[in-house]
Formats: sequence, C-alpha cells, structure tokens
Amino acid sequence: MTPKNPRIFLDTSVVFAAVLSPTGGARKLFVLGEAGLLHLVVGPTVLRECEEVVQRKAPASLPTMAQLLANASLETSLAPTKKQIIAAEVHVQYGPDARVLAEAMLANPDWFVTHDKEHFLKPRNRIRLPFEIGTPRDVLQRIKDDYTLP
Repeated sequence: MTPKNPRIFLDTSVVFAAVLSPTGGARKLFVLGEAGLLHLVVGPTVLRECEEVVQRKAPASLPTMAQLLANASLETSLAPTKKQIIAAEVHVQYGPDARVLAEAMLANPDWFVTHDKEHFLKPRNRIRLPFEIGTPRDVLQRIKDDYTLP
C-alpha cells in the first residue's frame, strides 16, 4: 500500500521528461506534488544534471523547469559522502548513477522514480533497497490502485 503523501525521489530523466512533456506521467507527478499529494525530492546532482541537460538539449525550456521545480515545493536531499557513494556502487556500478542513488538513499524515499532502463529498471539489474524503484507510470498506477475502491 502506498503511504499517504509518499516521498518520491526523482531521477534526472524524470525531471527532464516533465519539462519536455506537459501530458506525460513525469509531469503528473509534479502536478500531484504541487497539490501536496506527493512529497517530491531531488538531489543536488539531479538538479545540476537537469540544468545541464535542459541547457544543452532544450534551452528554451529552462523557465518551464524553474517553474516546475518551484511550484512542486521540491525538497533537496543532502550531498552524499564518498563512503555513501561507494555503498551505492554495490548496487549500481556506473559512477554518476551511483551518486544519484546515494542521494536517494540519504533522502529515505518511498519510491526512486527513473526512466533509466539500463542501470535501474532492467530485471537483471533490479536493485533491492528499502524503497521501490520504478517509472512515473509505476507510481501513478500504484496510487490509483491504492485509492480505487474494491
């Protein structure tokens, strides 16, 4: 069962998808965050990566990104220590993703939400952690299932 106002840690790919698509699942997470139904969390690495990716791939969307981040009242997790990054590398060997995972682990979320199939979502790479890992669609479906009357 999904907890009331679940903590959702957003990966860079999800923030970028929300910026680019006003109708996708990633944007719906931001709408739910703005409504206070989800507690959205990002890490400092995610924020930095988002700004770099949007600046490089869709610079005209920087104001959209700023508005989304501000309206959703995002919490920013702490930056991980080297020791915490090394602990995350047990689960994800790709350095940049290990850093993001370490940020998520520090945030203690209910969900880590990503579109990264290669490092987080492939069944052979499925990570076992104290929070769920999935796509925006997975989170939205769980919320829908939990609030649908039998």
